[in-house]
Amino acid sequence: MDEASSRIAEVTQASTAGFFAQCYELFDLPPLGSLIKCRDGENEILAVTCNASTSSLEPGRRPIARGKTELTEEDVFRSNPQLKQLLKSEFEGVVLGHSFNNEYYHYLPPRPVKLHSFVYLCTTDEIAEFSRSLEFLSLLTSARTDIPSEELVAACIRFISACHADPSTFTAAAGKKLAQIFVDDYPKLRTILLRLKL
Repeated sequence: MDEASSRIAEVTQASTAGFFAQCYELFDLPPLGSLIKCRDGENEILAVTCNASTSSLEPGRRPIARGKTELTEEDVFRSNPQLKQLLKSEFEGVVLGHSFNNEYYHYLPPRPVKLHSFVYLCTTDEIAEFSRSLEFLSLLTSARTDIPSEELVAACIRFISACHADPSTFTAAAGKKLAQIFVDDYPKLRTILLRLKL
């Protein structure tokens, strides 16, 4: 995947712990739990995706149903080409770490990503290298989002494990790390492990 095709969105709101980004293509949202990156000069900020949504560009205004006489959802957009100009697809990125001088660090960066920074999909090699250390799980498990943390943690581990040569070994190691993090919260740990089939 070249850099142009891996660029999917642009940052529209940012804080130290995360950011929101609007996709360039309507409905072209990254999967829940996937890893993305933004550049800050020569350094990169890595984040996990969550809270994806598609809504009206105008705050407080909901789209109206338009497909009563159409056969398919695609027909709705063909008959109403203006819809692509009235809607937006966006998602949240929860920061899991950053790079500095080609080294990955599994804690928050010193400053947030800039507004209008481009958002890229991470490559398989980048994901495998970043997740060589499981310390990113501390930020991941403490993330405050609108979806249950168990769902985000499990989705992220499933996504990352697929980028490793031995997915089951990575998943088992992540499960052990989670057992340390959730030593006093067995119900939450069990929910995550069930979603990882451990």
